[in-house]
Amino acid sequence: MYLLHNEPMKLRTLLTGLTGLLLVACGPTWTETETNGIKTVTNPGGKTLGYSTTSGVTILTVDRLGFKDLNKNGQLDAYEDWRLSADERAKNLASQMSVEQIAGLMLYSRHQSIPGGSRGFMAATYNGKPLAESGLKSSDLSDQQKEFLTKDNLRHVLVTSIESPEVGALWNNNVQALVEGIGLGIPANNSSDPRHGTVANAEYNAGAGGRISMWPGSLGLAATFDPQLVENFGSIAAKEYRALGITTALSPQVDMATDPRWYRTSGTFGEDAALSTDIGRAYIDGFQTSTGAKEIADGWGYESVNAMVKHWPGGGSGEAGRDAHYGVGKYAVYPGDNFDEHLLPFTEGAFKLKGKTGMASAVMPYYTISFNQDKKYNENVGNGYNKYIITDLLRDKYKYDGVVCTDWLVTGDETTIDVFLTGKSWGVEHLTIAERHYKVLMAGVDQFGGNNDMKPVIEAYNMGVKEHGEEFMRARFEQSAVRLLKNIFRTGLFENPYLNVAESKTIVGNPEFMKAGYEAQLKSVVMLKNKQSVLPLQKNKTVYIPKKFTPAGRNFLGMETPEKLEYPVNIEIVKKYFNVTDNPAEADYALVFVSSPETGIGYSKADAEKGGNGYVPISLKYGEYTAKEAREVSIAGGDPLEKTTNRSYKNKKNKAINITDLGMINDTYKKMNGKPVIVSVNLNTPMIFTEFEKNASGIFAHFGVQDQALLDLITGNAEPSALLPLQMPANMETVEKQAEDVSHDLECHVDDQGNKYDFAFGLNWKGVIQDERVTKYKK
Repeated sequence: MYLLHNEPMKLRTLLTGLTGLLLVACGPTWTETETNGIKTVTNPGGKTLGYSTTSGVTILTVDRLGFKDLNKNGQLDAYEDWRLSADERAKNLASQMSVEQIAGLMLYSRHQSIPGGSRGFMAATYNGKPLAESGLKSSDLSDQQKEFLTKDNLRHVLVTSIESPEVGALWNNNVQALVEGIGLGIPANNSSDPRHGTVANAEYNAGAGGRISMWPGSLGLAATFDPQLVENFGSIAAKEYRALGITTALSPQVDMATDPRWYRTSGTFGEDAALSTDIGRAYIDGFQTSTGAKEIADGWGYESVNAMVKHWPGGGSGEAGRDAHYGVGKYAVYPGDNFDEHLLPFTEGAFKLKGKTGMASAVMPYYTISFNQDKKYNENVGNGYNKYIITDLLRDKYKYDGVVCTDWLVTGDETTIDVFLTGKSWGVEHLTIAERHYKVLMAGVDQFGGNNDMKPVIEAYNMGVKEHGEEFMRARFEQSAVRLLKNIFRTGLFENPYLNVAESKTIVGNPEFMKAGYEAQLKSVVMLKNKQSVLPLQKNKTVYIPKKFTPAGRNFLGMETPEKLEYPVNIEIVKKYFNVTDNPAEADYALVFVSSPETGIGYSKADAEKGGNGYVPISLKYGEYTAKEAREVSIAGGDPLEKTTNRSYKNKKNKAINITDLGMINDTYKKMNGKPVIVSVNLNTPMIFTEFEKNASGIFAHFGVQDQALLDLITGNAEPSALLPLQMPANMETVEKQAEDVSHDLECHVDDQGNKYDFAFGLNWKGVIQDERVTKYKK
């Protein structure tokens, strides 16, 4: 009181000091820095935040901690509070979203190349021009990307090729800055199909980095019979994905490849349920699990990548091996009544992980009509449209409540029956595009693959309101929104979706990751034959390598490919192991590099134009094959673009597009005049070995590795240890007689050494491998 009445100036000074002390004691504890237009907020003991200076986002201080005000309303909403669970935050955000915003969240973009090309499937424009003419950078957003992100509220982007890690990181930051400033500030969840395959002619140098670590293909991972190796792959791949701004992997493909003719066999883990289950589980655990300081909660975190396991309920039993990317392959059939076994890699693997994340965060149904498998509604429609397949089985029986996303273009119109790039609305071709979207939603699916346009989703919503009322449809939309948002929250994108470009460059393709990938390649190659222990070959001997002829044709996108005559391997790498000659008479050995037979999609326009039904056999031989043992009448059939329902190809002929590969082997055998011929075959599917096996002293089967890995094995720098993840049929007759849905039902090839090319067969330098892997998985 004395100070108040007698010395007011002293009192003011004292109060000012006390106020300052209180601010220091009770003010915000977070700090902020800025680099290249990205502000980073550090919360001691809490989450680190990142936001763009161009997005209009500010930082709220609550309980002395920093939070992003994403919706710019000046208060902390539950979805902005990183202290809450992903489920709480997702429910709060979904409740705030408009129907249009949820419709955009349900979209998954068409394939995006970074940068977009000037023409073709993934063409893009930049300010109305090709990139080269626009003056913009490779990391800038295309006109098409800006449109679907802003006008259609799309937040899930499928990324294909990326020019470099630096470009990928910068592009990600540009995308996130754009969407952070729009509406509720929902980040983009960028995704990728598998991108860790090998560049065959690339050289591996110990201690050197690369564009991205290179691993064997999916069949090669399976051929290791080593789930721990595959989990390690997933962990490394996830780190590289996150450094590129990718938070969802459209993988693994755990379909059981029970029909050996299926052209997507190469993307699977083989035909065996137990192996596919174990390898698939390990793959997902590796991708989804974060540990230590990188973990946010429940195994999820900043090094986690959502795994979208595919394709429910299994796509490996297409009739006669035909594939459902095409109308000619729309039907999966079950002559062996073995539908349930195809579910095991999902129900016992992807949905029962060993890691803390518990189950794969997303599922993709396949295009196929699972013929006559709907036990409740009796519909023969594509799996993504089938309520029994999605709701009754996946959701209700197997208790799956994650995201379900259609395969790409399932709601589009079919324009031709034998082309890859067409709509795939199998069984619902008579519906409008909007009606197809509505049927997908009512089946229990959350998301539309390959659709950049929200308009048909809005139309589907309005159809639901008319049939069920606004309250029902709003709840249905929010249900999907919560599932989709949880996958974004759990990976930390709401806190900081931005990348440190320099850090990305050091992570992607670093020497440690390159080494792990190369060692996995060495473990993925199967030695099938080693006559008189000719292998390993002595280094610095002279080898003859025939050139490979590739005829002109079209790739799977229908684009023309020119004919080529060239060495099938990097000859400069070969010269580091051997002397090379073009004269077989001078050679000590011959090395022949081929691919398994390619005989097309099982349909011929020429046959159709001559009055046939168009269907021809898919053969696993190089030479001409006549399908004398094929079915008289197909199990399934019918399409609006064809007149018949019988898709039989009995007594029709076909031969391999790459029949010259067979000529390479047998011609080389003759030219070598009894000297050893070593054959290396890149197996995309099983194949018939009887056409050349006796002419080979050694045979290696691989599933996509670097040439150098093959040479290291051929010369003994490494010992073969892989096992076949598939049976190799003795002939095409056994292929015709097997059931498309049943595994391990082929008569297998037996070579001139008496070895049967069966599942889990492989050789090392001592002979047939008999170890704990064979004991565990061999049937």
